[in-house]
Amino acid sequence: MKNRSNVSFIVLGVVSLLFLFSLTFFSQSNTPVPVTASSDDSQVEHTDLVEDESSNYSNGDNESKESNVTNHVDNSINANDGEVDNSLENHINSSSSNVENNVTNEIISTQSSVNNTIQNHIDAESADVDNAIDNNIHSNSNDITNSIGNDINVSVDVNVTNQINNHITNTTKDGDGSENGENGNGNEESPETVWGVDSASITTEDMLACVRNNFGDPEVWGRYLGTNEGASYGLTTEEVDLLHSENIQILVIYNHFNDGTVFEHGQDHANAALEMARDFGIPEGVALFANVEPIYPIDSEFIQGWHDIVSESEYSSGIYGIFDPSEELYVAFEAAIDSDPSILDEMYVWTAAPNEGITTEENAPAYNPSYPDGALIGGWQYGLDDEACNIDTNIFDGNVLDVLW
Repeated sequence: MKNRSNVSFIVLGVVSLLFLFSLTFFSQSNTPVPVTASSDDSQVEHTDLVEDESSNYSNGDNESKESNVTNHVDNSINANDGEVDNSLENHINSSSSNVENNVTNEIISTQSSVNNTIQNHIDAESADVDNAIDNNIHSNSNDITNSIGNDINVSVDVNVTNQINNHITNTTKDGDGSENGENGNGNEESPETVWGVDSASITTEDMLACVRNNFGDPEVWGRYLGTNEGASYGLTTEEVDLLHSENIQILVIYNHFNDGTVFEHGQDHANAALEMARDFGIPEGVALFANVEPIYPIDSEFIQGWHDIVSESEYSSGIYGIFDPSEELYVAFEAAIDSDPSILDEMYVWTAAPNEGITTEENAPAYNPSYPDGALIGGWQYGLDDEACNIDTNIFDGNVLDVLW
């Protein structure tokens, strides 16, 4: 009996120990253990934070990414009272933005005030902006104000190109460019006519002196675009500088054809003239005159082809020749305006009819050009082939002064 009691106590003790052991084990396994953030855990949290900040600062970060801004201002002034005020302002908050502003002012005159302002405020991705203002002034009393304003807030692919060109010579004018590149010119009333010359020879100081000593003081000088072997020498940059410095405007002539027939032919020569004008740096708005000699065949299709291409470009359309009712050119022009009445209003006509002979400016005949009724008359070449100075004499209509260089 006593032995059984001892065994019972032993068993009870073992069970108690097992119970305590189990209780201790399970209570330890269910007790939460504090976890300290490891370096890896900290890095993950920091990475998440950085991602949030990058989305918030995407524009701010992009300020330093691929923002190319080029400003170029060139002023060359040789005059009294030439006051120029240029202001360029760029605020860029974007990614991959290229902005180029170019302002060039060349002033040779008395009492000229020019104010150019370009403002670009860009908050975008991928913005390509190119602004150019070019003022070439060679005359008295000019007041020009150009303003280009671009405020672009865009995402992905924007191309903006603004260009303002004011080339003013002699007559008093003021040009006012409005925002986004619109070029308005407020011109005072042009003279009814001015006297001038044209020549196949390169203009030199001696040649200019010859004209002034023997004929008069030309306000317009007609010259050819590109050299045509055996016919004419092409206009040079030295001539442009000389004539502009003397307050003489340039009438631009294209004479690289001798067959004025077929629509496609007219288009081809128009494109060739545009390429030559652009390569030479002739500013937009200037008229390009197709030279039609009396021995050339000519039809309305060629005139139409020339006008279609040139009038749709940055240049103005013009044509030269003998516009006498008996001439083939006159008939072809009237046929062209029957097909396209816009030619009558848009194409400048420079006529060589009637031929009154070479004279001095003082003895020039009364302005009486022959040209199709209602056409946009540009001028009258009334005298041909002076041998002393190698010029033709002209009276130019005030209409044409806006499209000369």
